[in-house]
Amino acid sequence: MAGLAATLHVGREQFHLAWDRSIEPIATVASGDVIEFDVLDASCGQITADSTVEDLANLDFSRVDQVNGPIGVEGAESGDSLEIELLDFTPADWGWTASIPGFGLLADDFPDPALRITRLAGGAAAFLPGVSIPLAPFCGELGVAPREEGAFSTIPPTPHGGNMDTRHLTAGTRLFLPVGAPGARFSLGDGHAAQGDGEVCGTAIETPMRATVRLTVRKDVHVSAPEFLTPGPLAAATNIGPYYATDGVGPELRAAAQDAVRRMIDYLGREHGLAPVDAYLLCSVGCDLKISEVVDAPNWIVTAYCPLSIFGG
Repeated sequence: MAGLAATLHVGREQFHLAWDRSIEPIATVASGDVIEFDVLDASCGQITADSTVEDLANLDFSRVDQVNGPIGVEGAESGDSLEIELLDFTPADWGWTASIPGFGLLADDFPDPALRITRLAGGAAAFLPGVSIPLAPFCGELGVAPREEGAFSTIPPTPHGGNMDTRHLTAGTRLFLPVGAPGARFSLGDGHAAQGDGEVCGTAIETPMRATVRLTVRKDVHVSAPEFLTPGPLAAATNIGPYYATDGVGPELRAAAQDAVRRMIDYLGREHGLAPVDAYLLCSVGCDLKISEVVDAPNWIVTAYCPLSIFGG
């Protein structure tokens, strides 16, 4: 981040593949220090700007969703909170989005692999012909060491953070995580250039990332799971015009979410001429899933929102 000197630089090769309180910090900083991370994409560099769909068959899943660190913070103790001020995210000039067999909200609907490489320039991703996605870079993985002993996968989120894939954790946001191990032992990874709420196909626009954060021990704040404060309105880059929305209705939220996305895919094909798999990938990077209703039993509503401002770019 221009004009802000980092106390520590964490390199691409300084990563680990599990959340584990026994992993010793690669460095320890003072509360309030600024750290710069240089991280590979979520494939740990297995997918490149020149990759093709055939490369997905060779993806080693034991190496995905690596996180860089951990960084110890002086004075952090169990019961404290770690405040992570997200200062800056700078993506690479390319990213990838994939539908990986067996993974994603509609894995049964899309059994074949698909891969899209997208160039990133001028604050936008030219995702498909006539479709421009504003960049809103963030890291999907942000977490501290767990309170419990043992090694835990980096793929699911937990109360200590981890793979939250929360698109509003962009620059300017302050994230609070519960400290469970001495020094907190913070790590991050999984750079996203843009993502929709839900990340429904299982990937965003995945990209290498340069991330700058400030780590501060908060003994006056006590959270039991992630909480965060945004710097302003949500999704300001896309919340500038009309949306088209599709509902999923039923007694189970995941099934309702699936139906909402299926209807959005139908809409994108009907009105914008997108092939089903392209519409599915677009839903993952540019559309938002929201719970609209959870009180009128026995049926709940999940709604998929597509910002129409992304078309015509």
